[in-house]
Amino acid sequence: MKRIATLALALAALARAAAAQQTDIYDSGGPLTPQQAAYDVTFYALDLRVDPRARSIAGTGTTVARIVAPTRNLVLDLDTLLAVSAVTAPQGAAGRPLRWERRGGKLWVDLGAERAAGEQVAVRVAYAGRPRVAPNAPWDGGFVWARTRAGQPWIATAVQGEGPDLWWPSKDHPSDEPDSMSIRVVVPAPLVVASNGRLRRVVPAPGGARAYEWFVSTPINAYDVALNIAPYRTVEGELESVAGGHFPVVFYVLPEDEARGRALFPEILDHLRFFERLLGPYPFRADKYGVAQTPHLGMEHQTIIAYGARFDNAAMTGRDWGFDALHHHELSHEWWGNLVTNADWKDMWLHEGFGSYMQALYMEQRAGRRGYLDYVRGQRATIANRAPVAPRESRTAGQIYFAAGGDIYDKGSWFLHTLRWVAGDSALFRSLRRMAYPDPEMERVAGGAQTRFATTDDFLRIAQREAGLELGWMFEVYLRQPALPRLAAQRAGDTLRLRWDAPGGLPFPMPVEVEVDGRRRRVEMPGGRAELAVPRGARVVVDPDGWVLRENQDPLVPTGR
Repeated sequence: MKRIATLALALAALARAAAAQQTDIYDSGGPLTPQQAAYDVTFYALDLRVDPRARSIAGTGTTVARIVAPTRNLVLDLDTLLAVSAVTAPQGAAGRPLRWERRGGKLWVDLGAERAAGEQVAVRVAYAGRPRVAPNAPWDGGFVWARTRAGQPWIATAVQGEGPDLWWPSKDHPSDEPDSMSIRVVVPAPLVVASNGRLRRVVPAPGGARAYEWFVSTPINAYDVALNIAPYRTVEGELESVAGGHFPVVFYVLPEDEARGRALFPEILDHLRFFERLLGPYPFRADKYGVAQTPHLGMEHQTIIAYGARFDNAAMTGRDWGFDALHHHELSHEWWGNLVTNADWKDMWLHEGFGSYMQALYMEQRAGRRGYLDYVRGQRATIANRAPVAPRESRTAGQIYFAAGGDIYDKGSWFLHTLRWVAGDSALFRSLRRMAYPDPEMERVAGGAQTRFATTDDFLRIAQREAGLELGWMFEVYLRQPALPRLAAQRAGDTLRLRWDAPGGLPFPMPVEVEVDGRRRRVEMPGGRAELAVPRGARVVVDPDGWVLRENQDPLVPTGR
């Protein structure tokens, strides 16, 4: 999801949290109930008709699951704004009716008998209604019903924080992904449906409509399933992957913006090449890389990211860095979020902090070390330190956004920036690549087996191995609690004394760079303290390039007496 001003983000999260106190339908994730932990989704099938005039949807959602603990009920999530007309076991043409009941945002389906671990079950839900309209997509999500400048319908979904249950029956938790999924959507001609996976075919439907049939051949986060509907035109090409072979790249753009879409397309390909070189191959080569122009700013929907920056490089950051930072950030989530997914929203910084750091590294490729340092300095100004970036307890999407706010973006990015200083360039870049693909052999896989769930502790283990250093102290101070360490620097005569004051007295042996009259040296600080001789009257600067995240970021040390 795109980074925004912390206040706006917090207000959106607060609205979601307030709604979630009354019902669970507007907040994704959190601790799984025993009933939902009892099954693992293997396949979803959506078959919908979208009516732009009535702003309604109608159709069926089928869930195929493997039972992992004995249960009689399959419990799905579905917004109470959507009415259920029937629930069946999809056997034969009509299916076998199943008993069901609504309990708030949960749909309890009676499977007829207790099912044992290892059994497969299938449930089809027929439903319809006017789905929740997004108050402020993508941060406060739902359906977006808009119009193009030419007056045509322009529709999108964005539900990361709220969950897929706002528009289809599903298991609303990031820890459960189907192995594959089919998506069939009927819309009036001449509208086009851009969705996840590969487009298998477009066929006529009754009433002058057309059915778009998409198939996702890889595991997918349920919140990443997306509809983008407009009279799109396509800008198409392909990219030769670092893993070998080619995969399709498609930009769905409004007719009035086709020329601008074609102008941006080479940059889209360049962004892809950057990520492939840094992190390994694009994960979903078996399907495609797609971009859909949307009426909202952006979202990381797998293989069909939402792009609403209006071809403005400054749309995401408020400053033109010379590249389309919005597209670059959303593309980053194909690795950080879609290839590697937080098993619980408490580790969402693995999506957003890693994704935000990628723009700094791309800036370094374009403008060298100075450009890189300028970019991370811009991120420093928004860090608020209100709550842990990576708490150990389970969180919903709304809870992590409301508590940590923009810190899961920019403080997460700065953590990686500081880790680069501690571990060195080579170790950091190896850590990033092994976080994406723990085994180099996984880079050869294009069919979905390379996707995985991850935690903050997984990255700690990888970073320690690649750096050959013990790094738990750094994760503890920066990620597990909110306050920043403070560096005390004092000169007395020809001695400079340095001391870290870490929150709660936590160990913090962070090395720092010290510049004395223009000459630099790395100063190790075992025990969080160091002393070094400096000439009287010399100009002393601590951490001159700003590598270490700390409360007092000022680098110049007073001359002293």
